[in-house]
Amino acid sequence: MSFKPSPHPESQAKTIGDGQQQLKRTLSVWDLIIYGMIFMVPIAPMAIYGQVVQTANGMVVLTYFIGLIGMIFTAFSYARMSEAFPIGGSAYAYVQRGWNPMVGFMAGWMILLDYILVPALLYLVSASWLTQLVPSIPTSVWIAAFVIFNTAVNFFGVQMTNRANWVMLVIELATFVLFCGAALVYVAGHHGGTSFTFAPIFQKQGFSLSMVGAATSIAVLSFLGFDGISTLSEETKGGRKTVGRATIWALIFVAVLFMIMTYLAAVAYPDFRHFPNANVAFYFIAERVGGTWLKMLCLVVTVIASGIANALAAQAAISRLLFSMGRDRVLPPVLAKVHNKFRTPYVSILLVAVVSLIVSSVSSIDALSSLVNFGALTTFMALNISVIIHFFFRKRSGRWFSHLVMPLLGFAVILYVWINFSHTTFYFGIGWFVIGLIVLAITTHGFRQTPKVLDIE
Repeated sequence: MSFKPSPHPESQAKTIGDGQQQLKRTLSVWDLIIYGMIFMVPIAPMAIYGQVVQTANGMVVLTYFIGLIGMIFTAFSYARMSEAFPIGGSAYAYVQRGWNPMVGFMAGWMILLDYILVPALLYLVSASWLTQLVPSIPTSVWIAAFVIFNTAVNFFGVQMTNRANWVMLVIELATFVLFCGAALVYVAGHHGGTSFTFAPIFQKQGFSLSMVGAATSIAVLSFLGFDGISTLSEETKGGRKTVGRATIWALIFVAVLFMIMTYLAAVAYPDFRHFPNANVAFYFIAERVGGTWLKMLCLVVTVIASGIANALAAQAAISRLLFSMGRDRVLPPVLAKVHNKFRTPYVSILLVAVVSLIVSSVSSIDALSSLVNFGALTTFMALNISVIIHFFFRKRSGRWFSHLVMPLLGFAVILYVWINFSHTTFYFGIGWFVIGLIVLAITTHGFRQTPKVLDIE
């Protein structure tokens, strides 16, 4: 297996293996950081604040800090593997090459369960919220509008997606600043008897290991999306460390925003057990500190962030994963077709659009929410083990902390969350795993042939 960098990788389309094409390299480290932040949604706490703060017994900042610690180890594993294998396909490609091609296929198959359902879930959530604002427009119309817009942006090139990401980030950060400014003024003026306290960070009363476990499970899942950066490896310029650096910094930046926002929300509305509706708790806080205009702004921007920005990033990620698996011929090779002009995996992009439209039209939010995390966390565990196998045992790096301790900690945190999934999630997740085994058995003629691993030229 050889990985040979081209002298001018971003200037033209490349070939890989038997003449199939690579994607165009145009993205910088900051473009990837922006992409990762958009994928995770900088204002994500607005949508789930009520559930998080109540589960954490008010210690919402601690919840997100624990989530950061939990994910940072896996982020470093992504960084190590992206340096060793600077190719598209994310965890699928890393586990395939770092551990075993068959295990790699199953890792890619499992994370497909997460990636391919995430856009549908985001469309359904956003459309449901918009239907509440404008009841005269059916949910199906909103879903179709989101799908068409995001597919067009992704189809016309990663640079188009990149420009859209920057616009969306500016809108989200502006909303973040407006809310934080209003909350600061509200609490500084001691309105409603509020004051700045350490309660959202830590309280001896209400703290327990069971609370930490429940809070960690929520917070860790809130950070899912940082891994999507690695799917753009073949569209990145700047060397092998670019993807790893972007992954870690995007995770840290978003975590800081989460903690600032939730701290101010908590001190502005300390009575977290008595929201009129916990599902939209943040909007009551926004109304309290800034009035109706801020409440509506937060609601609209949250819808845009989920239905456009986050879903746009998610569709880009899953299409690159399908492209990589199609290129390796473990899925139909047609998925690896690249558009002659726009240099995008257009067949995969269109497939994701069709699947998202169908799934979001026939599924419920609860059903999709129970499935989107199982596959990702299963793959995260395989990725952490792959770091140990590839670097510590095969390469005999001797770096105990980087190549053994850190991936083991990442594995342990993810395993703790994984074993606490509901029985229903396990049933569906295991069912998807079995289907993947059947597909693998067919493509490898009863596991007698090793899936082909193409070299980067």
